[in-house]
Amino acid sequence: MKEGPDISLPAALMGDPARANMLMALMSGMHLTATELANEAGVTPATASVHLAKLSASGLITATKQGRHKYFCIADADVAHAIEALVIVASRAGHMRTKPGPKNEAMRTARSCYDHLAGKSAVTLFETWLKNGVLAWENDVITLSGRGRVFLKARGIDLDNLEKNKRPLCRSCIDWSERRHHLGGAVGAAVLSHALNSGWVSRDGTSRTLSFEADGERALMNWCRF
Repeated sequence: MKEGPDISLPAALMGDPARANMLMALMSGMHLTATELANEAGVTPATASVHLAKLSASGLITATKQGRHKYFCIADADVAHAIEALVIVASRAGHMRTKPGPKNEAMRTARSCYDHLAGKSAVTLFETWLKNGVLAWENDVITLSGRGRVFLKARGIDLDNLEKNKRPLCRSCIDWSERRHHLGGAVGAAVLSHALNSGWVSRDGTSRTLSFEADGERALMNWCRF
């Protein structure tokens, strides 16, 4: 007798090319309208509505109505983590939709992975914190050390508030472009939020790419040094 979750249902929904394009667009962390997602998927608004209804019903995305528009976003960090894992598998297998170019290079430097930082800068941050004992591996799971808790609180990260949520404080993601780990979880999200609020990085508004402002990358690296 077959028991447990049926992964074929969400896998089939993610596997449709149009829906996959929509989900990848939402991995920017932005809330997008049906019209914007239709453009991303290359389908008509009517077809997009059908796809979005299926994604919403499955719990992969959520919708919020504001005024005349309805905005869609990734449902939660678990969905985002599953999509990022598929990105890694597709990249490793050579299933690339475009040839490498300037835009890809920008994404390799810094991009959003749902709500946390990814790319070369994120990998550097992760490895710096691991080397300095802010993070530690425990049975292949990344954790925040006691030293790390003191460090992050001194940097203005409200760990007490983060721990009120069910989301893990730390989660390791294998960066699809660097093939090394970057930091996800509640702390990873807090780091990106701090970088955005500090004006070190900014979103370009149309993709997952993040742009460092003047001396922004240096400021982030100085902030993350123990």
